[in-house]
Amino acid sequence: MSAVIKSVEPDSIASEIGLEAGDEILKINNTEIKDVLDYRFLINDEEITLTVLTKQGEEVEVEFEKDAYEPLGVEFENSLMDKPLHCTNKCVFCFIDQLPKGMRESLYFKDDDTRLSFFQGNYVTLTNLSDDEIDRIIRLRISPINISVHTMNPDLRVKMLKNPKAARLPEIMQRLSDNGIIMNCQIVLCPNYNDGDELSYTIEKLYEMRSSVKSVSVVPIGLTKHREGLCEMTAVDSDKAKELITEIEKWQKKALAELGTGFVYASDEIYLKAGVPIPESRAYHGFPQIENGVGMIASLREELTDALTSSPAIKKERTVTLITGAAVHSTMCTFAEDITKKYPNIKINVEKIINNFFGEQITVSGLLCGCDIIEQLRGKDMGDNLIITKNMLRDGENVLLDDVTTEDIERELDTKIIAVGDDGYELLEAILGN
Repeated sequence: MSAVIKSVEPDSIASEIGLEAGDEILKINNTEIKDVLDYRFLINDEEITLTVLTKQGEEVEVEFEKDAYEPLGVEFENSLMDKPLHCTNKCVFCFIDQLPKGMRESLYFKDDDTRLSFFQGNYVTLTNLSDDEIDRIIRLRISPINISVHTMNPDLRVKMLKNPKAARLPEIMQRLSDNGIIMNCQIVLCPNYNDGDELSYTIEKLYEMRSSVKSVSVVPIGLTKHREGLCEMTAVDSDKAKELITEIEKWQKKALAELGTGFVYASDEIYLKAGVPIPESRAYHGFPQIENGVGMIASLREELTDALTSSPAIKKERTVTLITGAAVHSTMCTFAEDITKKYPNIKINVEKIINNFFGEQITVSGLLCGCDIIEQLRGKDMGDNLIITKNMLRDGENVLLDDVTTEDIERELDTKIIAVGDDGYELLEAILGN
């Protein structure tokens, strides 16, 4: 455990009691903290005694009172106060195993940490949990947890994850459900493995735990061209995508009648592969898994429509280039047409970038690399700005997956980049230059 303080917020409780960057919190109310979960649980009390090792090397106790659940106001050097747990699975569909050699080391790290699931929304397989750790999740009320289920058939799950511990998932999930832990689940759909009757069985078993399982997403396997030495896998094609939508809609009809929500949702990529229109926003019931690519286009479409309705008239002329992956190119072209109908003085060039780095089967915008953007746009006029999505970038940085930076792209293409989130209002503002 290392709860070394990185920074203290001004006017916070931590500031008032004299904590400083470099100090280390050792105990809360005489209880040692194992990691961030213990810290978050223990710091919620109203009467607090901190045992602190100051940056000068002196151990002191600090007593104070605060409101229940009121934060201390510190940021730690290690957000987990511990090393993230490494994934021990060898999943047949693992994207990290399909990365080319020579990329930055951090990209090859596979986490499988329930703490990251709780704090950052990561999906975990629960294969590395001991009974004591499951008890701890229940005791500390670590909820919700995002779980990579893939199948509820124990034997099939062992085959897909290549880990004998994977068979315990139904038992662990039932235990969490019995104790009121909320779960969101994902299924990476691999044709000839967990589709057909197996998919129906998995959804059925998850639906039986619907009091705790709040949503299930189905996303297609992503296959790069770097699969040397890996088992042969089949991509989700148009026919398979249509089959998946039919199965999911069957369960959605049942869930709507009994729960008032869709419960299980297909990712946008499945609709795009099937050539089936993306449902309206209301079909996603609050977008419980939008960060997993479920309902992102519907949300963007609704926000962009609202933004266009309320946006003021402008007279300036402007040209921008908007880049997309192959999957959403036609969709973004339609959005661009909607914008230019209201603003004919705005020209939007929508450029489809083919993913040569990972292979043409990878078509989502979030996996585009800087080398492909530069190669395919070099010599073209970007206009006033080049617009990209923030999900192409490493969190908090201006670096794409291949270590090319936005500054590199700007220099090579003689342009200025605007990175926008998956937000229709933000997209329109960037296009209009406001």
